[in-house]
Amino acid sequence: MVPLLHIALLVLFVIIIYAIIGLELFMGKMHKTCFEYKGGHRGAISEEKPAPCALSEAHGRHCGQNGTTCYSDWEGPNDGITNFDNFAFAMLTVFQCITMEGWTEVLYWVNDAIGNSWPWLYFVTLIIIGSFFVLNLVLGVLSGATQPQALAARLLPTAY
Repeated sequence: MVPLLHIALLVLFVIIIYAIIGLELFMGKMHKTCFEYKGGHRGAISEEKPAPCALSEAHGRHCGQNGTTCYSDWEGPNDGITNFDNFAFAMLTVFQCITMEGWTEVLYWVNDAIGNSWPWLYFVTLIIIGSFFVLNLVLGVLSGATQPQALAARLLPTAY
């Protein structure tokens, strides 16, 4: 049981470190999307499944087709849950990426918001270190903890 606790603390440490890095790099970047712009007034969100955008002077996905403009009055992807705005949401987003459930969508949303020059480095190292290495350590400890019990069960005589 003690090795599993040590591995759980290692997983928590990796999540905290990547959440802090994500806060520094991506805080507040995923709340802009394309809105309709008609007659000098902002209208509704222009896309059925909105994605973050970048302002016209920044890198990233730009609005502009069909009279749309990038504004920042949007809660964000997944109804505002997937973001790096505070520590709790950053840890949740990092956990989502470590489990490899939708991590590419998060990568693409960050690319749309700030450009694709550096976010790939953050997410690729997160997947290699967090998912491939740390979570496989958890599986190794779990399988190692059950092997003595399985061996003992084979050596004991059955009560038939």
